[in-house]
Amino acid sequence: MTRFSKLLVANRGEIACRVMRSARALGYRTVAVYSEADRAMPHVAAADQAVPIGPAPAADSYLAIERIIAAARRSGADAIHPGYGFLSENAAFAEACAAAGIVFVGPPPEAIRLMGNKAAAKRRMIAAGVPCVPGYEGDAQDDAALARAADAIGFPVMVKATAGGGGKGMRLVAEPSLLTEALRAARSEALKAFGSDELILERAVLEPRHVEIQIFADRHGNTLHLFERDCSIQRRHQKVIEEAPSPALTPALRKAMGDAAVTAGKSIGYVGAGTVEFLLAPDGRFHFLEMNTRLQVEHPVTEMITSLDLVAWQLRVAAGETLPLRQEEVALDGHAIEARLYAEDAQGDFLPQAGTLLAWEPPSGAGLRCDHGVASGLAIPPHYDPLMAKIIAHGATRDEARRRLVTALEDTVALGLGTNRRFLIDCLQHPAFVAGEAGTGFIERHFPAAVRAGAGPEPRLRALAAALIAGHGGAQGPWRSSGPAAVPLLLRSGQSRVALSVTGTGARGCRVEGDGPSQNVEILEVDGTRVRFLADGLVETARLARDGGALHLSLGAAEGSFEDVLLTASGAAAAAGAGAALAPMTGTIAAVRVKPGDAVRKGQCLVILEAMKMEHEIVASQDGTVAAVLVAPGDQVATRKLLVELAPPG
Repeated sequence: MTRFSKLLVANRGEIACRVMRSARALGYRTVAVYSEADRAMPHVAAADQAVPIGPAPAADSYLAIERIIAAARRSGADAIHPGYGFLSENAAFAEACAAAGIVFVGPPPEAIRLMGNKAAAKRRMIAAGVPCVPGYEGDAQDDAALARAADAIGFPVMVKATAGGGGKGMRLVAEPSLLTEALRAARSEALKAFGSDELILERAVLEPRHVEIQIFADRHGNTLHLFERDCSIQRRHQKVIEEAPSPALTPALRKAMGDAAVTAGKSIGYVGAGTVEFLLAPDGRFHFLEMNTRLQVEHPVTEMITSLDLVAWQLRVAAGETLPLRQEEVALDGHAIEARLYAEDAQGDFLPQAGTLLAWEPPSGAGLRCDHGVASGLAIPPHYDPLMAKIIAHGATRDEARRRLVTALEDTVALGLGTNRRFLIDCLQHPAFVAGEAGTGFIERHFPAAVRAGAGPEPRLRALAAALIAGHGGAQGPWRSSGPAAVPLLLRSGQSRVALSVTGTGARGCRVEGDGPSQNVEILEVDGTRVRFLADGLVETARLARDGGALHLSLGAAEGSFEDVLLTASGAAAAAGAGAALAPMTGTIAAVRVKPGDAVRKGQCLVILEAMKMEHEIVASQDGTVAAVLVAPGDQVATRKLLVELAPPG
């Protein structure tokens, strides 16, 4: 047995809070670490002790091995749980813990190192007899060698970084002419995210499902699986909605995939929690994708269908105990679905959003769970992954779980910055998802950019916003001697602007006109973050938060942020004109592709912005000539910063 009494969680946010809950339930004291940006975060308050570890950038704090080890020594922690992300799959960190006499709650460094390199991992899986996608895992990394390999594999191909995950350093290449740029972008992104630009190639499996098997192993030779999770709903190769069990698996296929995953774990001497990920082709064949040598973001759906605590299992295994159950004792009960709530612009290109979370209320109720690490009034910093919370629903059937999750998302209050809450609800209600038919191309097929961009604010919510902004929340609007005066508004919500007029019809009522049929709105009560109102013959309660001239509202699935542009027009955007290129988020300028005087075409890349460890191309919104370039590589820019000015062509 390996005894320890105090656990340091080398992570932040919701996963740090979640690990601490299980640790305290088992009688362990807990220690949090935090960067300068996270001083007020809930995970810091949740711990028995907390240690500051440096500046906001992850490289100087959560990724700084020596600072984490020093924090453990300072606090007297004799075990470290890495959570997921950051140092969780860093073999050097596991070795540093061992050298310092600290228990690392995770697998042996050798397993982390092997499975952290996709090329080496795939070679080992092929040797173990685990089905793999045909591809190239060779040492030659020059463009010519990779081009020859791609031709031999056949297009389309997937370009993948051998290190890391989360969709970073990954590109789908449809034809040979696009390969060179894909290799450049994948190398650049991988080097910045993982410190390695090594790549592999794989034949693209079209329209697959992403199905993963949760395995567990102890130090006594026991390995088992805890069934599967279907993680097919993805954007940018990053998971958004996960469920267990998979609606696509038969009992025979479940056993075959589970056996293959256990074989994979045994072949590398695995210990602890791990996930073997597979691509499941439409013809029923499955192929090894990668192995994550850590706890997964989506582990709660497994916990809900098995009634097991995976973090508690991790701690017991780390202490040298045997697995609590045998394979035949693991039971599957009902269905669970998880939705990841991100601070991101789902109507745009899923770009991360940073800012202040003005109002936060997680859902609660039967069969629901919400793992989060945020609170009202806290800043969501631009330095880390924009995941705010995971909302999970369990039911006796898949549809019961789905309905509960939709209702939970509708009841979730997250106001002040853009989130994907409405998008998640739309996905869960789409007929293809309801039927259990969603593959990894679900979002691209059913929710392309044009469809997402068209999901503007509901007219009823916009009318409520107009009434509140015009001052009809309990105060009479302006009057002339002949009666109430119409208040003109130019209401902005996202990219849309609508001219409206608001005319008082009583002490709390008004008529909103100007875009479609007029609407009568009566404000019944405003109480803190709640507003009760009557519109279209219905009395409902919306949630609201104000930030200067901006009004943030949510009502069930509907939500929006509204400003009266007549009063709060953005000077920079107005001055720059329609041809301006603005920063869509806070980040660092990675490259500038144009210079003053260049003629550019609509859609041409002007600037590459790096944010959240990913590269984002800022493209021309129209044909024109570059009038001015206002940034240089290395510049730090804020959201809506003017980057490039464009003049009309000719």
